[in-house]
Amino acid sequence: MDWSIQQIARIAGTTSRTLRHYDDIGLLRPSRIARNGYRHYDQEALIQLQRILLLRELGLGLPVIAEVLGKEADAATALSGHLQWLRQEQDRLNRQISSVQRTIDAVKGGGELMAENMFDGFDHARYKDEVEERWGKDAYASSDAWWRGMDAGQRAAWKQRSQQLGSDWTAAAGSGIAADSAEAQDLARRQVEWLRGIPGTPAAAPHGDVKGYVMGLGEMYVADPRFSANYGGESGAAFVRDALRIYAEANL
Repeated sequence: MDWSIQQIARIAGTTSRTLRHYDDIGLLRPSRIARNGYRHYDQEALIQLQRILLLRELGLGLPVIAEVLGKEADAATALSGHLQWLRQEQDRLNRQISSVQRTIDAVKGGGELMAENMFDGFDHARYKDEVEERWGKDAYASSDAWWRGMDAGQRAAWKQRSQQLGSDWTAAAGSGIAADSAEAQDLARRQVEWLRGIPGTPAAAPHGDVKGYVMGLGEMYVADPRFSANYGGESGAAFVRDALRIYAEANL
């Protein structure tokens, strides 16, 4: 069984022009071309298209997507990694939706707003005690002041950058590339730059132990399920840890 290019465009919410472009650049070949010149796609092609669209949702460009697809031949393994990321996003969005819905209900009903229930899925301060225990009260105070000093647009941009970095790590881990590959090491560089931009962390301190801090975080990503979930689970977090260790030993 296969489907015409028009059918696939409609079902997938894309365009025939986009599908033709994917064919032109070798990203998605049709399974056959009919006598009238129309492209047709079988089930294997549909799976490939689903993976492409998922990677696009992660913010990856087409050249990077081509590399990811080329290195991960097992579609089921790759899609499992994507599914983990989607479930994380689903959980985060569900918590935010519930928070906002509770606020709406309270406003409409004239009830009292419960501050502790309003920011589930938003709260950046939930690790306050842990941060102070690990790196001291000054570390948390500096990062908290930095966060509160940003306007809504700056916070949104920072969150977007953070989410993009996590998504790129998840995609890379699911692609099967090695931790010492150029792609993984570029992600490690971005992670360190991201950490250096957060006041209060040892990475941002003038004389902080950046190498020890980065390598320690890598271990924590694996050991703590709260953090490993950000990278697709324990195996994804292990990939991040290994890439950070290699980068830190070579560059920090």
